[in-house]
Parts: sequence; C-alpha cells; structure tokens
Amino acid sequence: MLAEGGHKGTFFLVGENVERYPAIFDRIREEGHSWGNHTMRHESGWTTGHFAYLKSYLECERITGSGLFRPPYGRIRRSQARAIGARSEIVMWDLLTGDFDPRRKAEDCLEATLRHLKPGSIAVLHDSDKAAARTMDLLSGLLHHMEENDWKGSALTMRSEPN
Repeated sequence: MLAEGGHKGTFFLVGENVERYPAIFDRIREEGHSWGNHTMRHESGWTTGHFAYLKSYLECERITGSGLFRPPYGRIRRSQARAIGARSEIVMWDLLTGDFDPRRKAEDCLEATLRHLKPGSIAVLHDSDKAAARTMDLLSGLLHHMEENDWKGSALTMRSEPN
C-alpha cells in the first residue's frame, strides 16, 4: 500500500522478528523505508532491569544498525534513555492509533486518528497478528487522507511486535 502511493514508512523492529523474518527486513530496506530498533524482545523499560534492557537494545541494534530507537509501550527510565540516547535518536510519537486494541474497529481507529492527525504527526500503527484486522483498513484510510490533502513526502511509522 505504501509503494502504490509513493509513501514511505518508518518501521520500528523487534529484533526477534527480524531474525524470524529476515526477508521482511530486506524488503523494508530495498523499498527505501526507514527502520528503527524496538528492543530484541519488546521489553518494557519500566519492568526490565537497566542492564537487561540495554542488552536488549544493543542486541537489536547489532541486527538493525538503525541509529533510531522507540521504547516499547513508550516506557523507558531516565537512566535507560540517557544511555541509549548517547548512541541512538529516541523517537516517540504524538498519535497512537489504537489499532492494537482488539475491542476497537478499524473505522473507529481511523476516525479517532483523523481527528488528531496533522502534518508532522508521528502516528503509530502496528503490524502484529493481533492488530492486522484493523491495521490494513486503518492504513488504507490514512493513505487516502494523505493523498486527498496532498501530503506528499509524508511518512508513517509502524511497530513490529511479537506475533
């Protein structure tokens, strides 16, 4: 869908998934998308010890070599952020689409997202199995909106979660 409209995405990748599905990582790079580190196993910085979290970050960074990092769940301790921020740019978001919530419909996610979407927004979508039922329709609607509003050169950010 991204390629059809000439759009690019930024994919924040869980290292285990890169190892499990290397062809997808290859495709992300070949199609000119950006990618980032999302830890090796999608750990929360709030519940994972400092050194275990940094080790997970470093393992994923070794695989992705991205220089971009998004903490899973947006949860990161200051000490972790200082250590990771010395090596990578930490990228957060201003718009969570809710596509990860199985109680929501794609139309509801799209409607809520469009109410808050503006040029420069960083909107998070998920490409996990649990979100797939909503993500594809949500992505289609977002791309249509971007094209209708002539938002050329816009990018979307996606997070690759464990299945």
